[in-house]
Amino acid sequence: MVKLTIKDALIVVDMQNDFMPWGRLPVPGADKIVEKINYYCRLFSSKNLPVFATRDWHPENHVSFDVNGGRWPVHCIQWSKGAEFVEGLELPPDTFIINKGDRPELEAYSGFQGTVLNELLKERGIRRVFVCGVAAEFCVKNTCLGALNLGYTVFLLKDGVKGLGKESEERAVEELLSSGAISVEASQVGL
Repeated sequence: MVKLTIKDALIVVDMQNDFMPWGRLPVPGADKIVEKINYYCRLFSSKNLPVFATRDWHPENHVSFDVNGGRWPVHCIQWSKGAEFVEGLELPPDTFIINKGDRPELEAYSGFQGTVLNELLKERGIRRVFVCGVAAEFCVKNTCLGALNLGYTVFLLKDGVKGLGKESEERAVEELLSSGAISVEASQVGL
């Protein structure tokens, strides 16, 4: 059992409409983890532990879009329905929203890239982060790797993560475990 402490924070990665099965860049089954993520949000909030939610927040001329020479379809345009957090996601009222990929020239898979996430965690004395969301192979993986590189202990909330495909998700998880992340599920995290 991993007991939560005042040095812990939850990071919810990119639970936005455009990454849901009906979105422009769908992650199969992403809608199926909303309830599990809500559980984690309630758990952390009940202990007054900080919750951070990253979101792609792209300008229309973002470098990652295929129409601009990138690899992805247009998605998560600032202020669009696709960029909104998925309906039913119960983020606590004091959740810190971390916008990433909000500069046209900067691709950002990690919640730490070009953001103030690290500074906000350090201000609060956070040493361990618990990460969930989508997609396992990209933004979840890179946020976890970023946290590991910055010296945080990283817990991957495996039952609160979805990837683009079963095999690629498993490869991403294996890479994270071999890099030092720890995989846990709800039954292993407590107060």
